[in-house]
Amino acid sequence: MASAGIDSETVSAIRASSKECSGRGLTIAAKWSSELLVSIPATKRKATQDIPSSPVFSTSTPARPTSPLSSAFTEESPAPTQILTQSSIPVTPARHPHAPELLSRTDPLHATELELQHQEADSLLTARTCLEAREFVRVTHILKGCKSAKARFLTIYCRFLASEKRAQADWHKLDCNRHQPASPVNTALTELLEEVEKVTDPWLLFLRAIFLSRLSRREEAIESIILSIAGYPWNWSAWTLLGSCIGDGEEMTSLIQLLPLPSTHPLVQMFQIKTVNELHSPTDHELSLCDELLGPEYFPGSLWLMSTRASILYHLHDFVQAESQFERVLAVDPYRIDDIDVYSNILYVTENRLKLSKLAHDFLALDKDRPEVCCLVGNHYSLRSHHEKAVKYFRRATELDRTCLSAWTLMGHEYVEMKNSHAAIEAYRRAVDINRKDYRAWYGLGQAYELLSMHHYALHYYQHATALRPYDIRLWQAQGMCYEEIGRLREAVECYKRALIPADPHEITINLKLARLHRNLDEHAEAMAYHRRVVEVCQADMRPIQDYAKSSLEVAEYQMQIPNGDLLLAKEYLERVAGSNAEDVSRAADMLKVVKSSIQKRAMSEVEARARASDNVDNSSAGAAAVANVGTEMATN
Repeated sequence: MASAGIDSETVSAIRASSKECSGRGLTIAAKWSSELLVSIPATKRKATQDIPSSPVFSTSTPARPTSPLSSAFTEESPAPTQILTQSSIPVTPARHPHAPELLSRTDPLHATELELQHQEADSLLTARTCLEAREFVRVTHILKGCKSAKARFLTIYCRFLASEKRAQADWHKLDCNRHQPASPVNTALTELLEEVEKVTDPWLLFLRAIFLSRLSRREEAIESIILSIAGYPWNWSAWTLLGSCIGDGEEMTSLIQLLPLPSTHPLVQMFQIKTVNELHSPTDHELSLCDELLGPEYFPGSLWLMSTRASILYHLHDFVQAESQFERVLAVDPYRIDDIDVYSNILYVTENRLKLSKLAHDFLALDKDRPEVCCLVGNHYSLRSHHEKAVKYFRRATELDRTCLSAWTLMGHEYVEMKNSHAAIEAYRRAVDINRKDYRAWYGLGQAYELLSMHHYALHYYQHATALRPYDIRLWQAQGMCYEEIGRLREAVECYKRALIPADPHEITINLKLARLHRNLDEHAEAMAYHRRVVEVCQADMRPIQDYAKSSLEVAEYQMQIPNGDLLLAKEYLERVAGSNAEDVSRAADMLKVVKSSIQKRAMSEVEARARASDNVDNSSAGAAAVANVGTEMATN
């Protein structure tokens, strides 16, 4: 990222985006822009307040030949870990051939749109107030006859919201019915899509992307979003929608090349941070990006960036730092509810009952009808093993927002704790329907089916989870256990070996499992290698002898049985066990006697062998001397 930080034009663009998004009913994007604006140092904001600037709003997108994005995905791209490396990427990198150009404000249609908006200002204001009151049908009536692109956006958007409301009502009529689909079915999407099929306005392109995404036409949706961003970059809802269309880090790498902004732009970097975080695969690189954006030249007071940084630390299992980061967020704004459920997850994992209880009490009094607060209270009850109450609050969260992924997943966890596998499966399936990229729901499904002893099903879901999170030890271990249960020991060995890759070097449990499996496969040399690893790790960590006594005996017994085994190593291991208070002391003592006897016999055998070798050498020397004498006599004669 350029060290100069954000300039006055960027500050003006952020300020304008809050107004533009708010005027179109995109409240989440408007809130995000407003919070980002106040996080900028006051000196930079004040410098732009007195400067009249033309709105950043643009109404046209340049036509371009049809070029499907799929062709861009097939090109070679750098590894995900190399995205946005500050030392290797220039401030203004070469633009990808498919990336659309950002628009100029001098476009003649821009002035026309502004004039139309000015003429329809009263109608637009009335429509906006009706939208806030959730009177969607009235908006379409009020704006009937208006010609501006903004009026058209509000009309189509409110029709979409009204159709979503009807679809959800019809869906809930089928509650507890086997005919209920996984999610509400909006039959009006195709009709709405036809109305924005050939639009060039960036906001209407955003609507088109929403409809395409809901119809599972993902690549077309991505193309429409990128064109929308090209026309108006500071619509955060467009970036959020783009992130939801991405399947993995490699795809994100390809998409970053398609964006009409340089990869060092703050918007692109915040998009990367958010997307990787939602994919549950952040790295230290995303953490460094957060630190850079929180610097004094960018957004030092951004609670969104602070909270996202805490979430990254949570996914990296740095719970102490994550908790500290959330505490700093609440110190700045004690009433911020966004991401409070993630904070409660951290307190749950660290078993901080007192702090979690206080947090639940405070936020329940603040707003009991927010899904995040319901998840917080559910975690509070779950930590106290009140699973029925926890389920009640998680279910309440899903009633408030059926797309609340955390609530469905956490509810599934509670049902697993209650040994209600069928209810757990239903909850996890709802989570998967909402977001197929969340490994936790797939992992939960595997656990639920494992409880039912349906190991082939469990294995299928564990493999889905592992594909999303390939370096998670728990997932590889879960697969290994399933393969063991169905008797496929060779596959189990491979899974446990994969689990060792990201494991702690001082880990011994997986090594013990591998030793046991290799022994069952009659691969004793491999088994002993893992047992020796266990002994070496335990000795290096100065663990009690009880932790590695059995491995010591296994190694000793193996060395005693194989030809030319290392009896001195066996003696060393057995002496350590025999001199301890482990439960295998008597067995170790008996084996030690045998080893000492074998060592003596081997020593005697070696002495005898050396003696025989010496005799043979003497006899050979005498024979050679006799032959030499005969030769001399013959020569003399």
